Amino acid sequence: MKHILSILGFLIISGFSIASCSSVSASGMGEGNAEEEPEKGEHRGRLLKDEEFVLELAIFETGVPPEFRVWITNNGESVRPEEVDLKIILTRLGGVQDNINFTPQDDFLRGDLEVYEPHSFVVNVNAEYQGQTHQWQYDNFEGRTMIEPEVAEALKIGTSIAGSTTLKETVSVYGKLTDHPEYTRHLKARFDGTVKNVKVALGEKVSKGQALLIIESNESLKPYTIFAPIKGVISMRNANSGEQTGDRVLLSITDHSVLSAELAVFPADRQRISLGAAVELRIKNTDALVSGIVKQIDTHTQANQSVIVRAEIVNEGEKLVAGTFVSANIQVAEHSVPLAVKRSGLQAFRDFTVVFVKIGDEYEVRMLELGRVAGDWVEVLGGLKVGSEYVSENSYVIKADIEKSGASHDH
Repeated sequence: MKHILSILGFLIISGFSIASCSSVSASGMGEGNAEEEPEKGEHRGRLLKDEEFVLELAIFETGVPPEFRVWITNNGESVRPEEVDLKIILTRLGGVQDNINFTPQDDFLRGDLEVYEPHSFVVNVNAEYQGQTHQWQYDNFEGRTMIEPEVAEALKIGTSIAGSTTLKETVSVYGKLTDHPEYTRHLKARFDGTVKNVKVALGEKVSKGQALLIIESNESLKPYTIFAPIKGVISMRNANSGEQTGDRVLLSITDHSVLSAELAVFPADRQRISLGAAVELRIKNTDALVSGIVKQIDTHTQANQSVIVRAEIVNEGEKLVAGTFVSANIQVAEHSVPLAVKRSGLQAFRDFTVVFVKIGDEYEVRMLELGRVAGDWVEVLGGLKVGSEYVSENSYVIKADIEKSGASHDH
């Protein structure tokens, strides 16, 4: 809320405005009144009048794809549809034109093209009856608004180009970071003897080849040195001067530059995960994202019926700590799709999921038919053209402005 108020304050102080397009009622050629609701006929269609000659123009979509149907009267009497030659041109945002011809059916004229969504266009109507030509033009806009570039920049409205991408399908899991078992060394004495000197403390960092312990052999009574086989941290110390070594582990060294993530996967997803699969982890209570690779899949279940999947994580700068809880997405499939959009751009509009395309300084809704969803992307099966520029960031601003304008779905 604070973010929205600050934006509104900026717009007021700066004098910027958002000019919204709304539905315009029918009138004579080239005229319109955005304040008035269009007059409707008995079929709930828009009435277009030229003195006593009247068309009722409706978009019919009960049981069929949306299509124009037109009923005609002259001097209050019904006109047979075959007596009228009717053509309609719809000009959509970006200059795309739909040319619709009509044929008689029962008591009305039926358009020969689907009036696809959005129903947002400039409508040009040309009707010929008894040697006379009747023309109308009106704006029928919905889901459309105009925003000045300075305002769009201030509102941080970001756009992307719709195109092909690779959807990476994942399963969500939870777990924790642990020390990597292959990056730990447990050190014993080669020959039983007496611990003469322990050169390191618990938690101390050591380098590979560093002297750690001096042992005096019980047989030769000569001292020998135990050196660090890897770099790391002394994670366990079980040796003090004067003690006998016996067969126990004296020191453990753990290299924290690589960790393991133990992730609990439930049976429904177990068979979808394979060795080498990519893993993206989010560290609890942070926004940090870390990548890893599946290295091991347990062959037995836990008490809660999950199976532990272990992913290897490179611990850059050794900032991550074993024991930390994580959430993760494990990749289980890839799908190359010809058209996809970012999920951040999706909004609800009427009964549709939509994005808003940008053409010039105008933005207009596009109703989408969606396919697979993976990560930040969703496949588009219909409703949008490849190469369209669409709002991918802060699309809620466009939706709010369109709803404020009250642009209706007018049939």
